[in-house]
Amino acid sequence: MRNLSTLNDVHQQFAEYFDVPALKPYAYLLSKKLSEGHICLHLDKIQAEQDVLPPYYDKPENGAGALAAIPLVGQHGNDMQPFVCYQNRLYFQRYFRYETHFLQRIKQFLAVEKTLLPERTALLQSQQTLISKLFAAATITNDGNDPTDWQLAAAITGVLNNFTIITGGPGTGKTTTVAKILAILFATDPGLKVALAAPTGKAAARMAESLRNTTIEVAAPVAEKFQHLQPSTIHRLLKSVRDSPYFRHNKDNPLNYDVVIVDECSMIDVALFAKLMDAIPPHTRLILLGDKDQLASVEAGSLFGDLCQAQESLNLFSAERIQFINQFIDDAHRRIPASQERNDYHHPLFQHLVELRRSHRFTGHTGIGKFSRAVISNNVAVIKEFFKPSADEQVIIDPSASIKLFEGFIAGYASFIKEKDIATALKLLNAQRVLTAIREGPQGLYAINKHIEKYLYDKKLLLANAEFYENRPVILTRNYYEHGLFNGDTGIIRADKNGVLMAWFEDSSGALKAVLPGYLTQAETAFAMTIHKSQGSEFGEVLVVLPDATDVPILTRELLYTAVSRAKQKVYVQGATEVILLAAERFVERASGIAARFKEDETAGN
Repeated sequence: MRNLSTLNDVHQQFAEYFDVPALKPYAYLLSKKLSEGHICLHLDKIQAEQDVLPPYYDKPENGAGALAAIPLVGQHGNDMQPFVCYQNRLYFQRYFRYETHFLQRIKQFLAVEKTLLPERTALLQSQQTLISKLFAAATITNDGNDPTDWQLAAAITGVLNNFTIITGGPGTGKTTTVAKILAILFATDPGLKVALAAPTGKAAARMAESLRNTTIEVAAPVAEKFQHLQPSTIHRLLKSVRDSPYFRHNKDNPLNYDVVIVDECSMIDVALFAKLMDAIPPHTRLILLGDKDQLASVEAGSLFGDLCQAQESLNLFSAERIQFINQFIDDAHRRIPASQERNDYHHPLFQHLVELRRSHRFTGHTGIGKFSRAVISNNVAVIKEFFKPSADEQVIIDPSASIKLFEGFIAGYASFIKEKDIATALKLLNAQRVLTAIREGPQGLYAINKHIEKYLYDKKLLLANAEFYENRPVILTRNYYEHGLFNGDTGIIRADKNGVLMAWFEDSSGALKAVLPGYLTQAETAFAMTIHKSQGSEFGEVLVVLPDATDVPILTRELLYTAVSRAKQKVYVQGATEVILLAAERFVERASGIAARFKEDETAGN
């Protein structure tokens, strides 16, 4: 074994622990893949990875044959070896178990719901009047969006099923759909116990706030139920065990709710997803919300995206289910078309995946909606249209990274600084934001925040002479449960009436909350924030700063799509033409066995 203290490559350090020469290249590559967010290593693609291996390692072969005789590699998934080889993929034992538990729990949800479908079908038919009121047809315009009422289809699906996935881009109405699902369920069961959760406290609080402020017309008792919905992070919902990766709620001590709704699911890694699913009993309705095109989790796994791509297409139903859903849609143009019909289709997630395709914020043929769709589909021709000067009022591409444009944008921060009312100042702060792809370097988070601070200081808008200075915007980077504040919450530093500097935030009800800055030991300046941190947030206007270099692996279509779609009214993108085009070309493809293992079940169902 080589002297590990002389190795700077952590993947090589890991591989050297195994005194089996034939295993070392596989262990190295698997460790590297895990660090990049993959759950497993595709053994049929392994030769393409050889260039990254240390030169004295044996060259691995495509396929699982070379691993079959290695005692440290289990072949059936039920063994206790540190590695598992399954369906021509190599896993760490722990991650194979996470993926397995995740899939097993989904199957349990699906099995239980089959016994409940007749009862739930009758429940929906008894609420025909309420459903018609909730989904009164809106005016159909030829704006490039799908006219089908996928919100109603998603709501019916969410009531019928124990396991439902609802995906959709910004402005497609995911939270509105959930509000309508809950309105139907509360109307039939006022004692319904509902849990709202998300990976971050900010995302959970925003979902609860949206439900409380919903504009749908519901009876007073139901509206009162909405006001009492309490958001939670997933960690807090499951009750973390201090200094441990475990939770108090698990399969032996499950959560006691009738409905669990989880938002921003694309941000959940495989380990947390498996533990969440483990703690929800299969008789509970579980509704997963997210945007399948957004960034995946920082840690290993992209399970929400994997689920959305597991079958041939989204929004597929049997003829019988389409007929059932369409009976609630009066307008023929908004009914589910026959093109979505599949009979004798045995995929386990059939009739459980619904994509909301009609944006109520963006049209499909102009502005942010058009550009974001072009980015996520790598439509080069459409992307290039936006490079023309004054091509679009909502999307401004600035390949020269003009200082004038940058400083013109950040000058807008003067509005919140000059505003005396703290609540109004917080709203003005969130009217705009600078987003960066990276943290280090000239276009990184730290340099951009320093640039903004200096600009505002030179304009005598800031007096930055301490860590926590007046009007410093801050974003929390951890949860502070004792203060009711969460990772991702943004606030500003302002003096209270006694002249004491405090960090001011809005709580989920919109009320102001003040905390001494010294208690918030993990917080960053937030004139600019990373695109990753911006997930789940919305701003009036956004300036996206991209790095000069093209060889930045993090720069993908998912990253650019997430950044652009944070803006509600206008987005500026400062980045070279080749950087933008390369980002749209590069996509996140994380290895997992989800689709293959579902395919195995589909084949077994035939």
